[in-house]
Order: sequence, then C-alpha cells, then structure tokens
Amino acid sequence: MSRTPFPTDLTDHQWRRMKPWVPTDAATGRPSKYSKREIVNAILYVTRNGCTWRGLPHDFPPYRIVFHWFRKWQADGTWERLHTKLRERVREKAGRSAKPTAAVLDSQTIKTTEQGGPRGYDAGKKSARPQAARGR
Repeated sequence: MSRTPFPTDLTDHQWRRMKPWVPTDAATGRPSKYSKREIVNAILYVTRNGCTWRGLPHDFPPYRIVFHWFRKWQADGTWERLHTKLRERVREKAGRSAKPTAAVLDSQTIKTTEQGGPRGYDAGKKSARPQAARGR
C-alpha cells in the first residue's frame, strides 16, 4: 500500500485472517494490476461511508474494477462464505461451537379493539369546505 490508510482499511492482522477466503486470480491470463486487498479496502470504504462507486477516492483502484469484483463475489457466494467463516471464528474464540445449536425468535403481539376496522386515508387532500382556524 503506497497511500495514506483510510479508517476503513483492513489491518495486516485482519487481512491475514480474511485472505484465505478471498478468491485469487485465475492461473492463466493476465495478472491483476490491483491487489485483492486494495479492492476489499475500496469495497469496505463504499459500504462504510455510503458513497457511490464513482465517489471512491482516487487513492483506490478505479471504481469499475472495484464494482466488478464486488458483483462477482456477490454472485459466486464469496461474501456469504466469508461472513460465515468469520462468524464461526468469532464464536470459537468466545468458547462457543462454530455453528449455532439453537435460535431465539422474538415477536410482539398487540391488542386492538374489537370495533377496529379500516380507516380512511385522504392523502392530505383539501376538503371542499373551508377550514378556518378557531380562536378560543
């Protein structure tokens, strides 16, 4: 990395943990001009800051390349696999089994009156009769 790091950039430790699950380039063909780490850092920048792909700072690879890899990894399940592996690692580190053994479903019910029924909706339309402010 030959640029000033952004707060969203992966640390060396985080990248070492993540790298095994990030797909590498194909064995044949032209080698990639940009590292997968820089592409992941650019994707993290977009997701954290909510900017458009075109709004990526010029310190990152071109937005078209970053977006290409984002969509490719989305389509082939890379993001889901990565999330699963990292979640399993966090669970194991906390002393729990890698896969959850139970789930909790929470819901809420509220009572309504028995007289309840559909209510009208006028979308804020003005009525035919004038509405005057009343003084008290």
